[in-house]
Amino acid sequence: MKIGLFTSGYQRNPLEHAFEDAKRFGYDYIELWGGRPHAFAPDLKNGDINLVKRLIEEYEMPVRVYTPEHNAYPYNFMIGTEQMRSDAIDYLKLAMEMGKEMGAEFTLMSPAHAGYLTTEEEIWHRLIESMKELTDYAEKINHKIILEALTPMESNVCTTANDLARVFAQVESDHLVGMCDLVPPFVQHESIMAYFDKLQDKMQHLHVIDSDGTSDTHVIPGEGMLPLKELVQELNYIGYVGTATIELVTAYLNEPRFYARRAINNLKALMD
Repeated sequence: MKIGLFTSGYQRNPLEHAFEDAKRFGYDYIELWGGRPHAFAPDLKNGDINLVKRLIEEYEMPVRVYTPEHNAYPYNFMIGTEQMRSDAIDYLKLAMEMGKEMGAEFTLMSPAHAGYLTTEEEIWHRLIESMKELTDYAEKINHKIILEALTPMESNVCTTANDLARVFAQVESDHLVGMCDLVPPFVQHESIMAYFDKLQDKMQHLHVIDSDGTSDTHVIPGEGMLPLKELVQELNYIGYVGTATIELVTAYLNEPRFYARRAINNLKALMD
C-alpha cells in the first residue's frame, strides 16, 4: 500500500514544504490539493504547472492524485443555476487536463451539497448528467476520475458505498472509479470493508485518517476512535495494493510539518 501526503494542510506554507516533507518523512507520493495559493487549475494553466513539475522532479516525489477544490468556493456542480453547473464542469475539465499534464493518475471529485430544497430526483439527475459529461471528457483525454463519497455533514448527494455503486451502474466507464474516505462510513455506522465488496475493482483509493466518531473532522491516525490497526490487518488480508492518502485537511494548519511527520509515523506503527 502506497502512502500519500495531502497538501491541503500546507495551504499557509509554501507548496515546496509539502514536497520536501513527503520525501524526508517517507511518503510515497503527493495528493495535490487544487486551491489557491498553490495548485488552482486556472493558475496551473497560466504557468504554475511548471513549478509543480519542478518540485516533482527535484524531490523525486510523484503526484498520483490531483484534488481540485470544488465544494462551494467558487465551484460546486451540484448547486445553483445551469450556468453555475456548466462553469463548474468546465473548471473540472481543466483540472483533469492539469492533472494529466503533471503526471497524476487520477483527478478526484466529490459531489458537494445540492441545497436543502432540492429533491432527490433533481439531485440524482444533476449528478448523473454531470458525471457522464466529466467521464466522457476523461475518456477523451485518457485520464481517470476518482469519485469520493462525503459525510452527511458535508453533502446530501453521494455519502455511501451504495451511492457510489449506483453512479457506476449508470455511468459505465473504465475511466470512472471509486474510493473510500474512512470518516464517512465510520460516522454513519456503515461498514468500511463493504466498500471493497460493493465497488469491487472500482475501489482504487483510500483516504486514511482517524475520526472522533461524530463529526467530519479528520484526525491524525491513531489519535481518534477508528480501529485502524485492525483495518490495516483486513487490508493486508484482502491484498489491497492501491493508494492511501493520509488526508489531514484544516485541523492542523498551524503546524503541518509536525503533524505530517506524526501522521505517517503513527500509521507505519499501526501497519507494523
